[in-house]
Amino acid sequence: MSKVAILGTGLLGAGFADGFLSRGGTDLTVWNRTRSRAEPFAAKGVRVAATAAEAVKGADLVHLVLFDDATVDETIAALRAGLDARTVIIDHTTTLPVQTAERSRRLTKEGVSYLHAPVMMGPPAARTATGMMLVSGNSALFDRVKNDLKPMTGDLWYLGERADLAAAFKLFGNAMGLIIGGGLADIFHLADALHVPRADALGLFSRFKVDGAIAVRGKKIVDEDYEATFTMETARKDARLMLESGAGQPMPLLHAVAARMDEIIAKGHGDLDWAAIAKKGA
Repeated sequence: MSKVAILGTGLLGAGFADGFLSRGGTDLTVWNRTRSRAEPFAAKGVRVAATAAEAVKGADLVHLVLFDDATVDETIAALRAGLDARTVIIDHTTTLPVQTAERSRRLTKEGVSYLHAPVMMGPPAARTATGMMLVSGNSALFDRVKNDLKPMTGDLWYLGERADLAAAFKLFGNAMGLIIGGGLADIFHLADALHVPRADALGLFSRFKVDGAIAVRGKKIVDEDYEATFTMETARKDARLMLESGAGQPMPLLHAVAARMDEIIAKGHGDLDWAAIAKKGA
């Protein structure tokens, strides 16, 4: 039976803990800076540690599910007194790539086994081992733990030796999530202005598949192919129609996109494909 410690029992950490319990075969210890958030696991037969150092004693794997870089560094400093040389720290926290790289370099130099493994999943997916787990760092270390990580996720993606790469990809994914959420908010406010029920506006996207647009525009941008199939001038006209129709409604993403289009058009690129909004140097 493997010994696992989870440090951080917020929404995601609690989901991981429930997942371990449902799968069985794990001697689990949890710890949280605010102990009351970890206490419910005591009733489930889980050991609740008083300190981070106590939590990691004898652990094969330590899973960090924390808030930010500062809490990761504070927690690692606090747990070091109880850490065995053989223990591997798996950090699921969303962190700044440059600090992740420096943390990995420093810990490796100090003889601590550390991998960064942020996830594209929420608490329900953590409980049911679905979603995606991104991992980057030392390949030999990944090989040691990959069979332990596979049961925690539906898609385990090792990105390579570069220690900050998983952190970068996590930000890409979260950025897309924020953009989608913000874009939907703009669309719903536009629907309000046009007296269309929000549910009906959302229904458009069961037929108009935006993943196709992502694939087409994404390829044009990556290939630096700005031959127009939908010109910047035309796209800016459509943005004007949206903003005029939704006058008085909060639509910050559309305003920002329109402003960026104006900058690019002013540089003489209005006849390029609107994918040129991502043109390097534009």
